[in-house]
Amino acid sequence: MVDFPSFYSTALQTYQTDPAMRKMLTQLYFYIMPVFNVDGYHFSWTNDRFWRKTRSKNTRFRCYGVDANRNWKVKWCDEGASFHPCDDTYCGPFPESEPEVKAVAHFLRKHRKQIKAYLSFHAYAQMLLYPYSYKYATIPNFSCVASSLLLIVGVRESAAYNAVNALQSAYGIRYRYGPASSTLYVSSGSSMDWAYKNGIPYAFAFELRDTGHFGFLLPETLIKPTCTETMLAVKNITLHLLKKCH
Repeated sequence: MVDFPSFYSTALQTYQTDPAMRKMLTQLYFYIMPVFNVDGYHFSWTNDRFWRKTRSKNTRFRCYGVDANRNWKVKWCDEGASFHPCDDTYCGPFPESEPEVKAVAHFLRKHRKQIKAYLSFHAYAQMLLYPYSYKYATIPNFSCVASSLLLIVGVRESAAYNAVNALQSAYGIRYRYGPASSTLYVSSGSSMDWAYKNGIPYAFAFELRDTGHFGFLLPETLIKPTCTETMLAVKNITLHLLKKCH
């Protein structure tokens, strides 16, 4: 599942001229969700530029919203999430309490036998993350998703390594990659972990530009280059799926 709108426009523009893109669109289905947290996104433009939560009401507190990436039923409200409704990482009153999360979870459950990858896009940190977020542990299909480059048997490529290299080839922007828990921080109730735990073998979360100079206020001039380079990584991961390494 891809929630990155740049993919759609790029796919249409390059279908006739790019054999790789044509191969991807011929052999795979893509489900694209441009904005996950619609109400929260709208509020960030009209009231609070740094708003990150949903806009659900709390009957006991005057605080609004839930962190939608702490609201999934996977180690819900464990480490890295908060029970307090006023905190930015509030996990909600119960898993899938938010209609946005519930709707996407329902869709993924319905189609999980067909979906091979779930890609989520966030800001910021310049990282490509994979499970787990909620614990320090190696995922079962580590050798396929993100194996080390140097093994006893030699050099082995991985989806994550290839993706960040493809991304860097556009403008020289370097991304770190690794398990979310050790590369970024421990967090529970994330959509990426939920997707992986529910049978989707490739689950990634992009933390887009930059590393803190502009942070959440990335200049408009850098948005298109960020989309362009990220698209290369998405394309690389997608082509990796066709190798049927799960």
